[in-house]
Amino acid sequence: MNERLKVAVVGLGIGREHLRHWISLPDHFEVVMICDPDDDLRNKVSDQIGCPGVSHYDEVLAGSVDIIDICTPPHLHAAMAKQGLASGHHIVCEKPLVNSLKEVDELIAAQADAKRYLMPISQYRFAGGIQRLKHLVEQGITGTPYVSSVETHWNRGSQYYASPWRGRWDTEHGGVILCHALHLHDLLCFILGDVENVYAQVATRVNPIETEDCATVSLKMKNGALVSSSATLGSRAQISRLRFCFENLTAESNLAPYNPGKDPWTFTPKNTREDIRITDALRSFTPPAADFAGQFMGLYESIHNGAGLPVTLHDARRSLELVTAIYASASSGQPQALPIDTLHPGYSDWRLNPG
Repeated sequence: MNERLKVAVVGLGIGREHLRHWISLPDHFEVVMICDPDDDLRNKVSDQIGCPGVSHYDEVLAGSVDIIDICTPPHLHAAMAKQGLASGHHIVCEKPLVNSLKEVDELIAAQADAKRYLMPISQYRFAGGIQRLKHLVEQGITGTPYVSSVETHWNRGSQYYASPWRGRWDTEHGGVILCHALHLHDLLCFILGDVENVYAQVATRVNPIETEDCATVSLKMKNGALVSSSATLGSRAQISRLRFCFENLTAESNLAPYNPGKDPWTFTPKNTREDIRITDALRSFTPPAADFAGQFMGLYESIHNGAGLPVTLHDARRSLELVTAIYASASSGQPQALPIDTLHPGYSDWRLNPG
């Protein structure tokens, strides 16, 4: 059996959820360090899990650690990830990964130089429903994609925005498009591939913040499929919904706001023949472990056995390229074609209101 990998978790907001999943895999990982500048929070979590806590990232970089899991505010990600790679660590990093396509490309180069892995978080991919649909697509069962719809209808108010870095262009670099709909847009591209062009409108209607909290987006995928996406942080009933209309079936997610990829998903076949094909294709298919644990196990296989990363920097780049295109369209009032190259004005700063 391969040896356990030593993990340090940096940032104890969403990092506490990461901790729960690292700890759930004791045969593969050992959490040896946590890091957060908040003394009370750090000491509380340290006591709960029986793990040393430190207040400074430099202590993590100098520690005996295999994997650094970065769960800090997004404006800190790029520098911390580069430092972690340069010091010889594998890196896991929460979304949004970085604050521009330029920074993604710099991380791609840094990863290659360091000969270490950097895995962006995209845990929604690791759930039974979305994995079954991905399998059906890869087996050629679904046929031609026609149209799809994406709904990120969540609720965020004053308590959420009490964190001083939230809702600001200079520290969060975006609103509902970057920090919330990013997950479902990743699932959209996970199933349908690359985007060809977008037209978007955004607004700030729910909260007294700088960044947008409402958006509508019309997309054309490179495979010809048409997609509508809407996002808000003012929905009384929180839901996430994905609906894909293919030639041979319609697939619809559950409505769980924070795990739309999980079962149950509904697959409605075109006819009895397609129903049989779907049943046969799924009979022997076993999805990977769910949520963060599934993604962490994929990283373990990559490090020990040389398997490809389950989520790559190129996956993160595609998601952030879509963010860039959405903000560019919203700013100009015109459709925005993809891909976006280094000469695009949003390549190094996609913000609508740079500060």
